Amino acid sequence: MRIDLNGASYETAAPTLADLIVETGVEAAAVATALNGRFVPCAARASTPLTQGAKVELLAPMQGG
Repeated sequence: MRIDLNGASYETAAPTLADLIVETGVEAAAVATALNGRFVPCAARASTPLTQGAKVELLAPMQGG
């Protein structure tokens, strides 16, 4: 299915947000996640299904000042 990942079109077969994180190779503990503009806590990622056209944000913290 095609989703919007961090503002770019992305093709995935991942059924859940947790599976998408594994697919992209991002370290799950190091990112915050949002689906269609709503924050998704780490504990809810495995039970959060992805659908065609979903807007997903994977946000890593940045250091600096």
